[in-house]
Amino acid sequence: MAPKFGTSGLRGLVTELTSDLVQDHVRAFIAACDTGHGLFVGEDLRPSSPRLAEDVTQAARGMGVPVTTCGAVPTPALALAAMQQGAAAIMVTGSHIPADRNGLKFYTPQGEITKTHETAILAALGTKPKSLVSETILRQDDTVGAGFVARNVAGCGAGALTGRRIGLYSHSAVGRDLLAEILTGLGAEVTELGRSDTFIPVDTEAVAPDVRRQIKAWVAEHRLDALVSTDGDSDRPLLADETGRIVPGDIMGQITAEALAAEAVVTPISSNSGVTQKGFARVARTRIGSPYVIAGMEALAGRVVGYEANGGFLLGFAAQGPAGVFAPLPTRDCVLPLLMTLIAAGAAPLSQRVAQEPPVFTVADRLQDVPQDRTQPFVARLSRDVAARAGFLAKLGGQEAGCDLTDGVRMTLDDGRVVHIRPSGNAPELRLYIEAKDPETAQALLSEGLHHLAQAL
Repeated sequence: MAPKFGTSGLRGLVTELTSDLVQDHVRAFIAACDTGHGLFVGEDLRPSSPRLAEDVTQAARGMGVPVTTCGAVPTPALALAAMQQGAAAIMVTGSHIPADRNGLKFYTPQGEITKTHETAILAALGTKPKSLVSETILRQDDTVGAGFVARNVAGCGAGALTGRRIGLYSHSAVGRDLLAEILTGLGAEVTELGRSDTFIPVDTEAVAPDVRRQIKAWVAEHRLDALVSTDGDSDRPLLADETGRIVPGDIMGQITAEALAAEAVVTPISSNSGVTQKGFARVARTRIGSPYVIAGMEALAGRVVGYEANGGFLLGFAAQGPAGVFAPLPTRDCVLPLLMTLIAAGAAPLSQRVAQEPPVFTVADRLQDVPQDRTQPFVARLSRDVAARAGFLAKLGGQEAGCDLTDGVRMTLDDGRVVHIRPSGNAPELRLYIEAKDPETAQALLSEGLHHLAQAL
């Protein structure tokens, strides 16, 4: 996987993320984008992250930019702290992808970079440092995590989860300890599970079968009301109810948007279409990727939120929480949707609150280690060839009633089921999204669809 700069920042194999390559992208970012009062640098818990963070720091100081190092912190916590200080930020993380890969996420003082920023950064590659020896300010900030905890406890209220037994699947998530502190601060009884000193890639949008089984077993063993977790850099949430069933990220998004009294919702085409039945004044659907969601949010006014199918929630206005106001945070946040969904359930089982959502069910998974030079031509053929789509859908027992090419190929079948195929833009993966009227049908179609995709590739 050659390093690539796109909607998720810079990503690639660690062996190919050389100091020269990383520093070139950092200098281009500084040259092309507003960095305000300096640069905040954070990192996840991958073994390669400290080295890459040092590369980022050296490049920024070589451009004359003051740097604040924040250590291992969640991506939304880093972004929030930088925004509060009027500074830019770079998070060293590969998010949910394996530990042999890593990357950088970029933030201006206004939040996550946009597609316009992306184009400008690419054009600025090759920018030379201002000096070989830097004397700019270098300081360390150990308060970023505490500030993030305080934001969430103050917004929800100290007793918001009193009496709730919540499991925390810690694995190697960088925000695991802060999430435990937040839950405890809200009155929950927290049981930590599965902590790991070895990096574990957890994709909250496509939870592996063995992880699902382990979560169900933990919930039963410890008689939990819910179980929570995050991906590697803690910007995407994972939530299971009292039966151990995973609550999809887009369902959390719907519930959170409603709980915060949002007027407009922006979400990718891969998200649950039940949001259109929720009564929001406006629902805008975009291509997949947080920069597209941000662009959609910027095009709207008022009480606007965004979320992705992976559960990452973007807050575009100062929202009243159960006990206080949440300042805007226009980048993926995993904690707000977890807390708002848990609090929305009240004293009732979480599954009951989830069941109140429109009866539309989505599931997703992916074929891994499939080169992009195979996945992209395959999806391109489906997008332009009606007969090719018909042949594939026939294997799934359906016929095409509609096709949306906003991002990948999203085919609506004559019985209302949805099959959405999309190649990853930054990993050797082919993603499959399914929508149906009940979870059993959705899961069965997902399994069958992955089988036929694997045969085709």
